Amino acid sequence: MMMKIRLGTFNLFQFVEPPYSWYTKKEKFNPRQWSEKTTWIKQQILKMDCDIIGFQEVFSRKALKHLVKELGFNYFKVVDVAKLSKNNRLKYVTTTVAIASKYPIKNVQGVEPHLPSLEKHKCEEPFLFSRIPIKAMIELPHKQALLVYVCHLKSNRNNEFEYVFNESHTLAHKQERVFKTLEDKSSSSLKQRLCEAASLFFDIKQYKNIPTVLLCDLNDKEFSITIDALTNHAYHDDTPSEQCVLHDASYQYKQEVYNPHPEAKEPKRKATSYFLGKGNVLDYIFISNHLHKENENSIAEVTDYTVLDAHLEDNKDGSLLMSDHAQVVCELTFKETDQ
Repeated sequence: MMMKIRLGTFNLFQFVEPPYSWYTKKEKFNPRQWSEKTTWIKQQILKMDCDIIGFQEVFSRKALKHLVKELGFNYFKVVDVAKLSKNNRLKYVTTTVAIASKYPIKNVQGVEPHLPSLEKHKCEEPFLFSRIPIKAMIELPHKQALLVYVCHLKSNRNNEFEYVFNESHTLAHKQERVFKTLEDKSSSSLKQRLCEAASLFFDIKQYKNIPTVLLCDLNDKEFSITIDALTNHAYHDDTPSEQCVLHDASYQYKQEVYNPHPEAKEPKRKATSYFLGKGNVLDYIFISNHLHKENENSIAEVTDYTVLDAHLEDNKDGSLLMSDHAQVVCELTFKETDQ
């Protein structure tokens, strides 16, 4: 029987257990609201039906560990702790990411900044990840190793102008436009995000012999230069000899349509977040070449890719009692082995 593993990414939207608040003293849940939020999260996790989940916006790590353990995730890790205000010990001022797994997490580390990339992007100030990414080695059945990263890149909270690219734009075109913006120092958020993505690229590149998955809220759109910095050798090297280190799993799966209408259009990719009523894809699952369907030596392939967005249909901005992001799930089916 072939092994199926389901992985998901879930931005929890201010997971802060009362009586704690986030960022300002007033922003906090009362007990009834917290019960409603955690009940919804549990129901959503059951719908996702995952074996491994990467979480973003985790403030109350112990509450999340307890919640997921009730649902069968016996392994839970963070690599950082959300910080409390020095002036108010009940107010969080930073957040973290977390990973939960039904299979043993054999090793976990935080990802380190890649110094040459910081120099390339002229990052003059002391650099810290906005949220330290997780790197977790997980042991699946038959002792199959799977390296799973979880990240939440820097948000464009100040709504600085950032270019929007599409499928037709070349990497050279993106670099020409973006690097000029960075030189003008007109988008500090984008510079931070590119440094974070580049650091992840070089960390992931070290493990090219291990099947790898990245579960993430990139805080950037489809076709953005952030994705090139994260996945594409050509972004980092003018004469790349290797292929991409990661691939967007969404493109690896196409749902079969029975008796399609002859004039039916290709279904549009679902947004995972909305801003001023406009949908964007911000949440992704990336896979390494070991899991790519066109690699003849692949050990698995994507057999399902689902975006759970029903809670955003009525309220595109999302609800604090639910989430302002859709959840993304990817199923990997491993090829049968002799084991």
